[in-house]
Amino acid sequence: MASNAPVGKPTDMSSPRLPKVAGIDSTVPAPPDTVAPLPGVPSAAPPSDAALPPGVLIQDRLASWVSDLTTLHELTERLIKTDSLDGALREMLGAGAALVGARRGMAVLEPADGLGPTSTIGLGLAHADLGTIETVPRGSGSYGRLLDGLPEADPPGAGLPGNSPAAPRRPARVPEPIAIRDVRTEEGLDPRHREVAARLGYAASYALPLATEEAGRLGAAVWLYDEPAEPDERRRHLIGLYGRFATEHLARLLQVERARARVATVAEELLPSRLPRVPGVRLAVRHLTGPQGGGDWYDALPLPEGALGLAVGSVSGTGPSALAAMGRLRASLRAYAVMEGEDPVAVLSDLELLLRLTEPARSATALFAYAEPAQRRIILAGAGHAPPLVVGDHRTEFVETSLSAPLGMLTCWEAPSVELSPAPGETVLLYTDGLLRRTGDATDRAFARLHAAAASVPRADRSDPGAVADHVLRTLLPGGLDPAVEGEDVVLLAARFE
Repeated sequence: MASNAPVGKPTDMSSPRLPKVAGIDSTVPAPPDTVAPLPGVPSAAPPSDAALPPGVLIQDRLASWVSDLTTLHELTERLIKTDSLDGALREMLGAGAALVGARRGMAVLEPADGLGPTSTIGLGLAHADLGTIETVPRGSGSYGRLLDGLPEADPPGAGLPGNSPAAPRRPARVPEPIAIRDVRTEEGLDPRHREVAARLGYAASYALPLATEEAGRLGAAVWLYDEPAEPDERRRHLIGLYGRFATEHLARLLQVERARARVATVAEELLPSRLPRVPGVRLAVRHLTGPQGGGDWYDALPLPEGALGLAVGSVSGTGPSALAAMGRLRASLRAYAVMEGEDPVAVLSDLELLLRLTEPARSATALFAYAEPAQRRIILAGAGHAPPLVVGDHRTEFVETSLSAPLGMLTCWEAPSVELSPAPGETVLLYTDGLLRRTGDATDRAFARLHAAAASVPRADRSDPGAVADHVLRTLLPGGLDPAVEGEDVVLLAARFE
């Protein structure tokens, strides 16, 4: 690989002039054999400047420093606005291409601790191009050498009381960037590397480790030039500063992403691992969670004599405390359903008393249905919950339930139950309020949209409760549930009676 020693003058780059970034143009034109200077970053002064008066040289140097700082400020401000790993990697790739004067590139997220997540993002490269680059042996590719050659930092917690060995955390050594000025003439490259470069049409590359001494290795980025080139000393300095800032930002986003994954895992573990199989009814469920993890839940419990208990509910709050409360509430409801499931009002009354005594500051909504699939008979009661929706070939209508307060809101909760007899082939939809609120519409408008979505289920899909649930979700939330947007979870439980 070519050394990383600073070069004496700018070399020829391969990219066209990029859009203005910082709002300051170079006052000194670049030599004709180089790429256009990075907008907002003045070019290195030509040798003739040595004959200029000292005061002019100082002014030019100060202007250059101000321009560099302005450029870095603009680029880091744009980067800090990203709130996802994918978005940050794409922003970093684009800004890095402007700083080093390249047109294409790729970033590989591969944390050294092996805990993930991992991903590969391309700039100006199709998915097939990324796959082609990955066929190059890692030891020959510059980004692969950075990923494999960087020592790992000690894992978090090393050296703290109770951990062994009791040694202070050692920062990881950060390797130098790797520049390949000309793939055709570079010594020691694997023949496959030259073949891939010729196929994709790049002649040089500059690879930067996404690593700092404290964060360790998170990944690597490599930018590709169409002609033999490498960034000059000034561009190396700028991309180095920007790369360190980008790595720290990625490290913060990585911690957030892992925390979200842990919360999602806990939430899934607190819910049924699979739906029961009960003769006479087919079940399907869709559960979408937000970034903080909410307290929405569902349950399907086989009961004696072929009966089935169906429940959906929501606990106030988000995060670990709401998940814990949701788990306790769901476990309690299962116990009450086994003891007195034929009386949904008694089940919810017991649940309300438990919530009021154990968690007086928390409220919850719940709906419990006692179903006898053989007789196609359902008895249900709700506490502050939205009414179920029946979907069939001849009707699409909400079940008329009485209005009632959520659990934990009154000194003593009680509301009458209702009985429902679905026809053969009809599907009963139980859902949480998050489905309505995620639409962003007023309550009456959200109910109207839900009714229209259920009524528009294609006839061919109505025999499959999963297809019915998917159609309703696609219609109400065409963009899905944005994981970056705070909000309630969405639960949709579908039961089709044969």
